[in-house]
Amino acid sequence: MNYDLIIIGSGPGGYVAAIRAAQLGLKTAVVERENLGGICLNWGCIPTKALLKSAQVFEYLNHAENYGIKVNGFEADFGAVVKRSRDVADGMSKGISFLMKKNKIDVITGTGKVKAGKKVEVTENGISTTYEAKHIILAVGARSRVLPNLPQDGKKIIGYREAMTLPELPKSMVVVGSGAIGSEFAYFYAAMGTKVTLIEFLPVIVPFEDAEVSKQLERSFKKAGMKVMTDSSVESVEINDGICKVKVKTKKGEEIIECDIVLSAVGIQSNLENIGLEETGIAADKGKILTNQFYETNIPGYYAIGDCVGGQSLAHVASAEGIICVEKIAAQSPEPLDYNNIPGCTYCQPEIASVGYTEAKALEAGYEIKVGKFPFTASGKASAAGAKEGFVKLIFDAKYGELLGAHMIGANVTEMIAELVVARKLEITGHDLIKTVHPHPTMSEAVMEAAAAAYGEVIHI
Repeated sequence: MNYDLIIIGSGPGGYVAAIRAAQLGLKTAVVERENLGGICLNWGCIPTKALLKSAQVFEYLNHAENYGIKVNGFEADFGAVVKRSRDVADGMSKGISFLMKKNKIDVITGTGKVKAGKKVEVTENGISTTYEAKHIILAVGARSRVLPNLPQDGKKIIGYREAMTLPELPKSMVVVGSGAIGSEFAYFYAAMGTKVTLIEFLPVIVPFEDAEVSKQLERSFKKAGMKVMTDSSVESVEINDGICKVKVKTKKGEEIIECDIVLSAVGIQSNLENIGLEETGIAADKGKILTNQFYETNIPGYYAIGDCVGGQSLAHVASAEGIICVEKIAAQSPEPLDYNNIPGCTYCQPEIASVGYTEAKALEAGYEIKVGKFPFTASGKASAAGAKEGFVKLIFDAKYGELLGAHMIGANVTEMIAELVVARKLEITGHDLIKTVHPHPTMSEAVMEAAAAAYGEVIHI
């Protein structure tokens, strides 16, 4: 069968691209070898947030007396927590199936491989079928990166997929890597009662965040009982009688940490193997498919989006890239994506949300800056909610007042960051933010107050 567009992969890049293509009148098919929604909906963004919500509720119960409520005789049912997470993921995947039918998009089950001549070969149960299309998008995603000294066996040394479906709650765990995945799982298991050690190779945890955010999260994690080791690397893991002995190299020398489970969260690698790049001549470098700003590869009619290309490996980035790509295919005039205005969120407690330049990066770029910071200890809503940890930090260009970066850590800040993404896109100044009335009492007032702090006009500190 011939199509206008075939997309290999149905994650947040692939399925969003397919729906937008259908809206634009393109006869579209999606090839998926597992479940609709890809890693994000089935093994990433969505089910992890379900786990994290269960952990947060458990924490509320453990600290109920702080809110004047006495709760007796409760316990966490780890199996039920995992089941709820899987049920949420299954429901979302079924929702994508509905959207495919609603938009008259064909779903082809199997493993896709691009061929020369704008063809896609799909193999399922050893049987291969070839399809043709005017345009082909590779949205093949990525998987957990495996380090040579930390080989994953799926049982004692695991990646993020296994971390979501462990048969029982481990008594102890070492989490290697403190990016979003590592920090979220470290928080989840620590909140559920596991003794967690978080190990980071770099000098700070969540190393791509603003330095003050990193320091605050480390304080919060340690306050919650987690052991945090920075400037440290895992040299090897030995497994004896079901116990993992993790050899960690630190500035003070080697240390052996014993635990039940080791979770490797050291990043991801693109799924570029056996997808036909060599046969078609599609160029790739350093594990990423090379494209232009509209996601066209070096071979006409072939495109790539999401985790298999450069840029931030985030679900919302993949979706935005997919929309831009198909709008260009459909002869629209999409605006290229501004990768310096992409929000990043980490959903541990306290949450982290950020966009744009960190303070260090702004100075490195040559800006003269004004910095405003407002702590949630001074927020009435945060005090009422019992969530006083964290702050909002805003960075402005001193010359023009442009918002260069926003960095938040605290309760529900992932729901607040979009305001500042819009502000940066519209080139709103610091004074514009100060004069924008924010509702009281809300956590979002901290945005207005942080802007005021940068200009010496803050009211509540």
